[in-house]
Amino acid sequence: MDAAFTAEQHEIRRTLRELIAKRCGPDEVKAAVRTAAGHDEELWLTLARELGLPGLALPVEYGGVGCSVTELALACEETGRALLPSPLLATAALVAPLIAQLGTEPQRRALLPELASGALTGALVVPGAALATALGLSGAQAGGAQVGGASAAECWAGGGRAGGVQATRDGGGEGKSEDDGEFGGEGGWRLYGQAEQVLDGHRAGLLVVAAHTGGYARSRTLLFLVRATAVGVSAVRQTALDETRPQARVELRHAAAELLGSDETESVADALAATGRTAAAVLAAEAVGAADRALERTVEYVRQREQFGRAIGSFQAVKHRLADVYVAVQAARSAAYYAAWDPSAAGLALAQALEALRTAAGEAVQLHGGIGFTWEHEAHLYFKRAAGDELLFGPVHRLRAHAAEGAGVFAVGGGATEGVAV
Repeated sequence: MDAAFTAEQHEIRRTLRELIAKRCGPDEVKAAVRTAAGHDEELWLTLARELGLPGLALPVEYGGVGCSVTELALACEETGRALLPSPLLATAALVAPLIAQLGTEPQRRALLPELASGALTGALVVPGAALATALGLSGAQAGGAQVGGASAAECWAGGGRAGGVQATRDGGGEGKSEDDGEFGGEGGWRLYGQAEQVLDGHRAGLLVVAAHTGGYARSRTLLFLVRATAVGVSAVRQTALDETRPQARVELRHAAAELLGSDETESVADALAATGRTAAAVLAAEAVGAADRALERTVEYVRQREQFGRAIGSFQAVKHRLADVYVAVQAARSAAYYAAWDPSAAGLALAQALEALRTAAGEAVQLHGGIGFTWEHEAHLYFKRAAGDELLFGPVHRLRAHAAEGAGVFAVGGGATEGVAV
């Protein structure tokens, strides 16, 4: 395996780093997250139209650039360094791959070019805090074991009971309202329910909603397309620990929807799992970028801050602590790059990267001393990103346990060593 980057990949990184350095410093990040959009809309359009960032991993025939997940991960490593608030993760790593995999040809041609251009942003809507489970990153994923009479798919999707979104076929008797957009009417669906902690859900123009249908006897979870402007759809931004990852509560009240793809449940689980691997690889690279930048800023500070007549970075204890962080970041980077090449290892890479980011952010707060403990200091942006990502996609021990279970490391019955992977 040749681990060297191509000239094109180096150019993607260089261009992004230069642009973000000019437009996305700590002060700009704090200002952007407090806007109604939760990000700098002008910068987002620049990244989309001039660099093609949201369409980087989409095929050319659908308006994309035609690159792979590797290029998207490298780009997100640069956005992660600055903690760039943008709809990139929700749109390019969650919504677009699902439409590309499950969507019919008319759905792909109608939606993917809009997503690739940045004119349309998307959000994946799943109930409660079930995003990691829905994507197969932790816990039982769709199509898994039975839990209390319902499959794991119905459990994370609400099971047709509390916390879920219900889907019913639209009989067409009321006709199609002009406010339903392109969805609704005879042969369409109507959704009712709500979901919280939806990434970038407050400003997304397109929602991909996991909804329960079939009742208790024939329970199943399908994915639906909903326009955010349709009647019966409302999204309210929620307070989040990490403001650079805006979250929303999405409410659906008899909202018009269209089934994503065909009426086949078997492919939904596979598509969600594949999207989860892509998202984990992208998230791992993003976390590595954030950890690397937190380490750089800490090294810069300890070289300048003096105590007892010398820079605190010259003290052996400080050197040892930063050396440990450096090793953790480099190990995480290797794992993230491998996951971008082989997404089957993305779960473990994400665990490694989140742990490295938590370590780097914690040491940044500690080694900045009194100023580092003030809530306004930029070190807390990285600390909150580390904590927020673990809440959304982890925690680390569950990511590793799920990966170990999938690899057959732990035996299900039998002797203590049975099923151990060597």
